Amino acid sequence: MPAEWEPHHATWLGWPHNASDWPGKLAVIPWVYGEIARHVAPKEIVRILVDSAEHQRRARRVLDRAGVEAGRVEFHRFPTDRGWTRDFGPVFVRRTRPRAEIAIARFRFNAWAKYPDWHKDDHIAERVARKLGVRVFPARAGPRDVVLEGGSIDVNGRGSLLTTEECLLDPAVQVRNPGLGRADIEAVLRDQLGATNVLWLGKGIAGDDTHGHVDDVCRFVAPRTVVLCRETDVHDANYRVLAENRERLSGMRLEDGSRIEVVDLPMPAPLYFARQRLPASYANFYIANAAVLVPTFNDPKDRVALGILAELFNDRPVVGIHAVDLVWGLGTLHCLTQQQPAV
Repeated sequence: MPAEWEPHHATWLGWPHNASDWPGKLAVIPWVYGEIARHVAPKEIVRILVDSAEHQRRARRVLDRAGVEAGRVEFHRFPTDRGWTRDFGPVFVRRTRPRAEIAIARFRFNAWAKYPDWHKDDHIAERVARKLGVRVFPARAGPRDVVLEGGSIDVNGRGSLLTTEECLLDPAVQVRNPGLGRADIEAVLRDQLGATNVLWLGKGIAGDDTHGHVDDVCRFVAPRTVVLCRETDVHDANYRVLAENRERLSGMRLEDGSRIEVVDLPMPAPLYFARQRLPASYANFYIANAAVLVPTFNDPKDRVALGILAELFNDRPVVGIHAVDLVWGLGTLHCLTQQQPAV
């Protein structure tokens, strides 16, 4: 699996339609998607999943008003349950020899082992594979299909992969693969994604509906460098969790035995809506060809986070995307996007 900063051919998005994802706020969410597409489209194709011709027309109107060039967008009428394309969308892998090609590592999706509406989303990987004419490699542990969401992993494209024990190994809460242990999961990640070195963090952040996705906590930004969220308020629920993850990383090594460079990324002030803690995190950025898109939260630390990431990504601009409405859906930019690597 290539690193996210490597060249893309396209970015996949599932156009929003499920009101239960953003109760009371769905009307404003398509405009955030339009802003995402506007920044992605200049240097890669934007491939959008829609449910119907009318759904496509509504999306096209938003994209036109947002200034997204029509020739940079493709619509695919593949019905979905939700819009979190990172988690149910195709996980692409690539090889260069004997000939360059991409394929799809086909993991199953069951709505984070929490919600009943997932059957349409679970078929998206095969639909995309048929459309693109690429091979599919089913992820299995023995005779069993393996469930895994794209937001639960992050890779450096060299063999190292970040994940959390809370998401993939918890035996009692939102259990994706009952009975599979650490060695079983590591074997699947090795065989499907080429991950020879799995780096296990502990837990995810407060408010995370997925029970521990790593893309709200820690991300690779270069082959040897990660950004890790840091909470400075000792009374905040995230303080101890993130400090423990920092301790773990200090003792870890990359696939070649070298140390990991860890760069602190601040956390915004706790964000609540309808008395619910939301998983607001700057780590949920998306690395497109044309820009790094970073969620912002009307917080003084927005500027700090953008500055840190701008120093780390000097080959493309770092752009803030207003995400206060978006995070009411319990996810932001990385959760909505899925990259298709260039061959």
